Amino acid sequence: MSNDISVTTVFENQIPVLDEQFDANEEKSGLEHSVDISDLSKQGYQLLRENRLTDATECFKKILDTDNYNNYALVGMGDTARKQGACRDAVNYYLRCLEYHPGNNYALFGLADCYKTLNQFHKAIEIWEQYLMHDDSNITVLTRVADAYRKVRDFKHSKEVYLKVLEMEESNPYAIIGLGHLHYDFKEYQNALFYWLRMLELTQDRVDIRVLTSIGNCHRKLKTFEKGINYFEQALNRDPDNFYALFGLADCYRGMNQQQHSLKYWNRILDQDPRNKVILTRAGDAYRNMEEHDNACNYYKRALNIEFDTYAVLGLAMVAKSQNKYVEAIESLRRLIQQDPRNYRLYIELSDCWYRKGEKSQAIDALGEFLKQGLRNAKISELLEHYRN
Repeated sequence: MSNDISVTTVFENQIPVLDEQFDANEEKSGLEHSVDISDLSKQGYQLLRENRLTDATECFKKILDTDNYNNYALVGMGDTARKQGACRDAVNYYLRCLEYHPGNNYALFGLADCYKTLNQFHKAIEIWEQYLMHDDSNITVLTRVADAYRKVRDFKHSKEVYLKVLEMEESNPYAIIGLGHLHYDFKEYQNALFYWLRMLELTQDRVDIRVLTSIGNCHRKLKTFEKGINYFEQALNRDPDNFYALFGLADCYRGMNQQQHSLKYWNRILDQDPRNKVILTRAGDAYRNMEEHDNACNYYKRALNIEFDTYAVLGLAMVAKSQNKYVEAIESLRRLIQQDPRNYRLYIELSDCWYRKGEKSQAIDALGEFLKQGLRNAKISELLEHYRN
């Protein structure tokens, strides 16, 4: 694999067309083909490469009418179905091929890729490992195996395989991006940042926008918000409506408690997607933190008009509490606790309402209700100790 591969291709995770190797391997099949079958096979694979899938199917069907277990035709039918998105049909063709031609690399690769598309990652891993028994240095397959291990959250094996690829090809973009995703998924943001920055170095001026937003997200998680802003702004310069760049900028400014700046980007997202209730509640939070309570309530209610949202109800309760409407806030918080009895934050807010209302015993009881469930939380315990002392 060339080091100057398009990063967009890497992100799209396109599958190499194995049938392109047909001509070079035809003589190795050990099967006796008539001239007609040989010509039909070549024609079918050429049509497959040209994306003329209906015509390719006709060629492969003609072969199967003559030779029902022809490996090239069965793999060709599988590849055609896979290209059409009919993965379950493709699986049947690949399995049929493997039944009569065990170890056929092209059938194994296609079958594994179908299982991956169907989110059956354990089956995909099993098939790819069978493939690697015949070709343990195939970088394309190794990266697929690492990706599948990542999908089933097997950090150890995923990392091992990605690193094996980098030993074979130190700048392989699939492996570098995979390691970035892997460490991010497991909240190892500093390690994820290392690989995303390495990807940035490799691509330079032709960097994919998703590399920029991934770097920004690492900084966002690490709370190095100012550094994150730089990368999100670069992404936004490339695509002014990019959701991830807008969200990243809004969340970074939120983390820096610059609510006015965060609102600018929350509202830009809402211009595109006015019924996004997550963003509506985030904008409501920003207005509430700026003590613009009417605007905050407006956004929370807009979110609730779409469907019930815990954070919108919580936001309204917090507004009520800030306006000394403790009874209203307590009622809202109690309803939320009934729906989410393990959410410690709700008990803290409820307790605080009782305390501000001058009912200390009720404040203590509210925290005690959380602990009675057998749950433990340091903030709950500290607050309870504070009240008792």
